[in-house]
Amino acid sequence: MASNRRRPPRRRIWPKIRLLLLVCVVAAGATALYPVWKAANPDPPELVVRYRTDTPATAAAAKPSLEVINDSKKPLPLSELTLRYYFTADGDSTYAFNCVQAAAGCSNIAGTVKKLDTPSTDADHYLELRFTEDAGTLEPGANSKGIDVQLFRADHKKLKQSNDRSFDADKTTYKESKTVTAYKRGVLTWGDEPDGGGEKGASAKSAAAPDPLPAAPPGVLFDNFAYVGAKDPALFKHGWLVRSSKGGPGIDDTWSADGVTFPAEKDALGDGQVLNLRAATDGTASGTTQASLGTARREFRDGTYAARVHFSDDPTEGRSGDHVNQTFYTIGGSGKTYSELDNEYMPNGGWGRLGPKLDTVSWYSHEQNDRVYATTHKSLAGWHTMMITVEDDVVTYRMDGKKLFSSSGKYAPRAGMSINFNHWFVDLPFKGDRAWDMRVDWLYYNADSVLSAKEVDAAVEKYSDNGMNYFDTVQEKR
Repeated sequence: MASNRRRPPRRRIWPKIRLLLLVCVVAAGATALYPVWKAANPDPPELVVRYRTDTPATAAAAKPSLEVINDSKKPLPLSELTLRYYFTADGDSTYAFNCVQAAAGCSNIAGTVKKLDTPSTDADHYLELRFTEDAGTLEPGANSKGIDVQLFRADHKKLKQSNDRSFDADKTTYKESKTVTAYKRGVLTWGDEPDGGGEKGASAKSAAAPDPLPAAPPGVLFDNFAYVGAKDPALFKHGWLVRSSKGGPGIDDTWSADGVTFPAEKDALGDGQVLNLRAATDGTASGTTQASLGTARREFRDGTYAARVHFSDDPTEGRSGDHVNQTFYTIGGSGKTYSELDNEYMPNGGWGRLGPKLDTVSWYSHEQNDRVYATTHKSLAGWHTMMITVEDDVVTYRMDGKKLFSSSGKYAPRAGMSINFNHWFVDLPFKGDRAWDMRVDWLYYNADSVLSAKEVDAAVEKYSDNGMNYFDTVQEKR
């Protein structure tokens, strides 16, 4: 039987087709316009970086103080963040960084200075700050509080900051700064990059996440002496004391901060800076200055002490012949707990004994001159890794990995000690101006392990490569 159905009129289909076409056109337009709308209506930032400074445009060091605010609804581990402060380098000097103080702890902050491959008009370098996992986590709405750092020329000439992208002399209190950028796992999260973009000319918006920054190992003190000078606040915040007190050894009452400097040194770890201790004289007590730097704390006892030290056989200025003492030593306790371990290099000898010589000395009583020692009779001019290890009441002295001397029994430390570097005159044998320099590249102390020279060298190179100029986790364990 034939069907009585009729085909729907064609005029009923066309309105539907026209509506569908209209929807497609509107959708295409919306898609095309979305980037424009999105640019005008961005998502709220996950974090905010605020900045302040108290330095003028010309200064010995840039002193940016930064804080990060978590504006998201999720916890923000600081270890996932990278901050960049942009500047224009003055001259060809290398630049150095140190952390003065931070709520997250300077031991948990690393800094490296990097060059933009494609510089902009107001930036050709940047200071990059990163955080270890021990820096902690910002909860939603939390503030990191101040991260106070210093950026300075290794030759210690003044900076011209007026052409530095991230510098703003008007921001003397914390204010938002888009010229400091922040990255979360390698992705730009805050701020505006310079026109040149990031490293290798590529924008960090799409950069791969950097490898995690390892946490500072427990029970270790490390410092490579990246400081502005003897009055650098970071030097004291990091537990160092520049001696200016009265007394001996050497020429009494001649200890001066003038002899403590931190010059650039091409042979230093990471082409950085060194501690320089200058002993200078004109041959009279009133015209003499001696130099010393030591830790304020006296809690170092067992473990590994190591320092890379440059001994000098000749004065930097003037005639040779002085009985100078270039010393890396520890000292602490008193009376029945007195403890002292010495490395004393005397290029011209002293106390009636000829040089050049290195005395390695373990003390029991200074008042009774009760000590044991060994002497290495040869010139040590140049760089050496000096080590003292203390384990099970046995003290061993090494130089460049070679054993020099061991002591034990009552000559082992009986108290916590400070760590010190001294440069002083035993006596003043003649008149005339002269100056002697002793340099120290880095200090390493491990309270928990006795290490070899190779293990120490590998550790400090790793710290330097990661921008970890200083950390102290010894106090945290005690």
